[in-house]
Amino acid sequence: MKSLGSARADGDSWDLASSVGATATMAAASRALASRGPEPLINDPFAEPLVRAVGHDFFTRLLDGEITSASAASQLSDQTRREQVAVRTRFFDDFLCDATAAGVRQVVILAAGLDARAYRLPWPPGTVLFEVDQPGVVAFKTTTLASLGVGPNADCRAVGVDLREDWPRALHKAFFDSSEPTAWLAEGLLIYLPPDAQDGLLDNLTALSAPGSWLATENVTDMSAFTDERMEPWRGRWRQNGLDVDVADLVWDGPRTPAAQYLTSKGWRITNHSPEELFATNGFQLPRNQAGEALRSHLTYVSARL
Repeated sequence: MKSLGSARADGDSWDLASSVGATATMAAASRALASRGPEPLINDPFAEPLVRAVGHDFFTRLLDGEITSASAASQLSDQTRREQVAVRTRFFDDFLCDATAAGVRQVVILAAGLDARAYRLPWPPGTVLFEVDQPGVVAFKTTTLASLGVGPNADCRAVGVDLREDWPRALHKAFFDSSEPTAWLAEGLLIYLPPDAQDGLLDNLTALSAPGSWLATENVTDMSAFTDERMEPWRGRWRQNGLDVDVADLVWDGPRTPAAQYLTSKGWRITNHSPEELFATNGFQLPRNQAGEALRSHLTYVSARL
């Protein structure tokens, strides 16, 4: 696949080696690296084969240890980066396991990308899981894992639709039941939506949610953390090693209502979890440097109940 670097525009598209799609592949590569070593906090055995199947040299070299995902200038070491990915992944894993343990049997993963939770988490019998993403993305993941002889642990239904389109209709066509409680996962998604599209997605999600539904996402309070000089070390490292994708071009900057605040206005009961809290819970320490302070200041993980 060819890497295409360009700024966002209404109606733009991508594959798993370009634009927003490349961030899904980067996330999967990061999960693969975080799954290595003795007693890792997470175990995603499908991340590496999926990344290699994408076929982009940058991500293959990253998995092979030929390049690093961080740099000294970013003050975010590879170890801390792995811990951050592991902590984030574990938070969302635990959220979904808690929701199904409480009796929820309908799960929707929005912008699923190369997320393999349908295949690696121990879903209770009767769980129906919807993976929503662009048609080419869900088709690639489904066929790649099938070619490896891997099947999901739940009734997994791929819903190929752009989230800027009428995705609730597509979800209903896949036999989503809005009368049943749902566990929603919107991981690594909202920053890539324009402010009005973010609000619209949360409106639709709320309208589809029966009482007893659950939701998990990130709450970013300052988008400049992705667009100013703090991200330049990452952007430079990617460019130097052949990935022509600039995160500053992918996010939609400008004023927006933080997700936690917006969800509260829609009746959701919110619990915020700071990165420092989650690092400590899992036996790690968030560094006391610029990179660590950016995480402390501008990011929380959100779990919500309706």
